[in-house]
Amino acid sequence: MKSFYVYALSMCVAAGTTIGCGGSQTPLGLRGAMPPNTARYGSASSPIQHVVLVIQENRSFDNFFALFPGADGATRGKMKVKRGGKYVDKWTMLQPHALINGSDIQHCHASFETAFDNGKMDGFNLVHFGVCRHPGNGVGTAAYQYVEESQIKPYWDIASQWVLADHMFQTQGSGSFTAHQDLIRGATNINSTESIIDNPSGQPWGCDAPSHSQTSLITSSGKYLFDKGPFPCTNRFPSSGSYETLRDLLDAKGVSWKYYVPCFSTSNGCTPDKRCPDCAGNLLNAYDVIASVRYGSEWGTNFGMPETQIFSDITNGVLPAVSWVIPEDNEDDHPGERIDKGPSWVASVVNAIGQSAYWNSTAVFIIWDDWGGFYDNAVPQQFQDNLGGLGFRVPCLVVSPYAISGQSSQGGYVSHTQYEFGSILRYIEDNFNVGRLNTTDTRAASIGGVFNYAQVPRPFKRIASPDSIEYFKGLPPVVQHGDPE
Repeated sequence: MKSFYVYALSMCVAAGTTIGCGGSQTPLGLRGAMPPNTARYGSASSPIQHVVLVIQENRSFDNFFALFPGADGATRGKMKVKRGGKYVDKWTMLQPHALINGSDIQHCHASFETAFDNGKMDGFNLVHFGVCRHPGNGVGTAAYQYVEESQIKPYWDIASQWVLADHMFQTQGSGSFTAHQDLIRGATNINSTESIIDNPSGQPWGCDAPSHSQTSLITSSGKYLFDKGPFPCTNRFPSSGSYETLRDLLDAKGVSWKYYVPCFSTSNGCTPDKRCPDCAGNLLNAYDVIASVRYGSEWGTNFGMPETQIFSDITNGVLPAVSWVIPEDNEDDHPGERIDKGPSWVASVVNAIGQSAYWNSTAVFIIWDDWGGFYDNAVPQQFQDNLGGLGFRVPCLVVSPYAISGQSSQGGYVSHTQYEFGSILRYIEDNFNVGRLNTTDTRAASIGGVFNYAQVPRPFKRIASPDSIEYFKGLPPVVQHGDPE
């Protein structure tokens, strides 16, 4: 593994055209502070009383929005190919594709390094299908594709009406496990020099993991330590007391929160007949890693299992101040699934809020947890920290009556500001005046810049989708049985 360095970047090249990559902040270490934002979004002045974070899976920005008007997208990308015994770069056109993709592409840290190639962004074709622990064949041009607009029309409709942030980067160049940790705490550091990276060796990913499960680490010098990390539960971390999450900040200030997530089937009796809150942590339940949550009273009160409980909570007027919403496999956009109702699922969550009494006090953030192995043209800055990032860009949509209105006929706005997952955490911290985690939230620009609190609240317009709210509410509860990445 290479050592990490500060990668100064002022422009990127996509489709043969120089396009601004956004963001001018100086990269600093994990706890190095950026100049403070000029605006704060404290609860005293903010009309936002509810923040809902909808987390989808495994898509790069270019995979979904390569052709979106006004966005930093690409129609072709670089590949590293062998000619005469040497690697050279060539351009290849991004090909249109259906949303359902028959194969998963590796997206662990090694895959990130290969695709990133020291900032050349030309190695996406050299990664493999399958999971990193058991790789399959090389992907070649399969990584160079974009999903046709007609396949993800609800996403494009949301972007056309509200906000599309086209420079949202992962905290780490890694997969779903660390991404979901980053979305509750902005980092995975377990001490001053080491952070967890990639997926644990056993499922589910948390305190409910099999006893032999291990994590992998990355050091501040960029060294990768495969399966050398602790069991994925904070009571086994060397510095468990310092592994704070937003839950700690929110609880300290009496701010309500809830994590909507499917159940996970394990040997401890989590079955369709014996359901929540008795079942174990879900594969993507980030709080299953936090021992004080998993073995505390909040496990029975602060988790909506199954995830469709968000609809009844909205209807019953008990939506908390901060929500994380995690879909089940058939709605998460993960490549390799035979069914993908992700666009309808997201539209249903947005519609449920937009058509409720919560509309005028809510901000909805929709984000994809990692790039899923697909090509993206924007070069991420490389920080000198112990996280292994920034990672690649992912799509990010923002829906709120206070979202900035853009120039499109429907009011959509494309934000070119550089954001990372810590940008969302920073906004939540500021909006509810709960303090700082002092992880990547200190360097990240708050995503609050996409709002205008002075404007008259914009009315909601229902997002059309093939499947309705009632469809998802009527589905039988699903018990997850595992997803490799």
